[in-house]
Amino acid sequence: MKKLIAIAIFIFAAVSVAQAQKVAKMEFKSETIDYGEIKKGSDGLRVFEVKNIGDAPLVIEDVKSSCGCTVPKKPDAPIMPGETGEIQVKYDTKRVGPIRKTVTVYSNSDEPVKALKIKGAVIDTDSEKTES
Repeated sequence: MKKLIAIAIFIFAAVSVAQAQKVAKMEFKSETIDYGEIKKGSDGLRVFEVKNIGDAPLVIEDVKSSCGCTVPKKPDAPIMPGETGEIQVKYDTKRVGPIRKTVTVYSNSDEPVKALKIKGAVIDTDSEKTES
């Protein structure tokens, strides 16, 4: 009986170690979105593509922006190994001027916190016409 219990404990420990070694890993197609020069009021929606190159499901737990002018949206479902998901970012293009913001991703990845960047400039074409 003691042998049977010892074997069961050994098998449980081996399975637990094998499961613990599985990890999700994020790989971004690009870690920076460059809006370039965009017109005031234009579509500010962009997408970061993220691939799970690990061997466990990737769960994006939260996505935060460095300001209220940028609204990020995380994937609802886990990203399975080998699959690709999207993190949407919508910048408020009614704000004229340079764009330099950070979007922070929190996940169960081997790198649990990842900072992504958005940059560019919103230009007001209406004020340019009145100045000419």
